Amino acid sequence: MYKVMAIDIGTKRIGIALSDYLLMLANGHSYIPRTPEENAVETIIKIAKENNVQKIVAGIPLNMDGTKGSQAKDCEDFASKIKGYEIIFEDERLTSDTAEENLRAKKIDFRKDKGLVDIESACIILEQYLSRKK
Repeated sequence: MYKVMAIDIGTKRIGIALSDYLLMLANGHSYIPRTPEENAVETIIKIAKENNVQKIVAGIPLNMDGTKGSQAKDCEDFASKIKGYEIIFEDERLTSDTAEENLRAKKIDFRKDKGLVDIESACIILEQYLSRKK
């Protein structure tokens, strides 16, 4: 049995979420600074090893017309540095907006800690992937 990890790769932070062993639920884990990138990659691999992760779902911010822009290419470049795991890209258009709505609905004030939005975004990315795989 294994878990799936999702990462929401931003320019400043990376949100992390983990599935349960049944691959049904997405749970927010943490967020880490994006720089220095070597440290971010090492931390992601460490969390993956500690949690018996086999696959990593990386959010990719496609343009609204479905094409890849510079941010999508940046996410692909970052994800390519994570070695030893199957990397799956998941469209993450509008996840930050949805994440903010979800946090507001839960009455969580994220204005002083934007990392909470990154974690919630990683959960949404993971939920999308898991629901597609059912």
